[in-house]
Amino acid sequence: MINNISDRFYKWTKGWLIFVLFLLDAFFGGFLLPLIQGMMQDGQGGVLPLDLMMFSSPEKIFGMIERYGEFGRPFYRNVELTIDIVYPIVYLFFFGLLISWLFQRGFTPTSPMRKLNILPLGAWAFDLIENVMIVILLSIFPSQPTALAWILILLTHIKWLFAGASILMILVGFFMAIKNGFKKQE
Repeated sequence: MINNISDRFYKWTKGWLIFVLFLLDAFFGGFLLPLIQGMMQDGQGGVLPLDLMMFSSPEKIFGMIERYGEFGRPFYRNVELTIDIVYPIVYLFFFGLLISWLFQRGFTPTSPMRKLNILPLGAWAFDLIENVMIVILLSIFPSQPTALAWILILLTHIKWLFAGASILMILVGFFMAIKNGFKKQE
């Protein structure tokens, strides 16, 4: 299955599609998500989405959920069930296809490195599971199950590890593609 997904990313790799996905990723990350975060803050400042709270604790998680208030909790839950399902799909394909495009130019088809184009799948999968956990915690508040908060913290860290590994693969692919003059390796 992993080989099949990797191969599909290589088949779908088109410069124009990567550019469109880049624009969509920039729209989400540079405009839409900051706008939503600003709406969540409602003039309070210091209010963060739970999926950006690295190195947190259950106390901080539940404190932040309380700070969202009666308007913020259902608003954030709706964002998690809509926009934060679409955005991970966008960055999955943007990162996956960009890595594939760079690896086609940086590594021979038989290189084991070429299979690492699927790393964005890990970020996507853990992001979606993290979103489910956030929706649960927002929905059951004021209940504060510590075990669920720890699971959320773990999911967030794993998601960011995969995202960081994906960015590292983009850099590796870029430098290898430069080394080969951006020529497709046959």
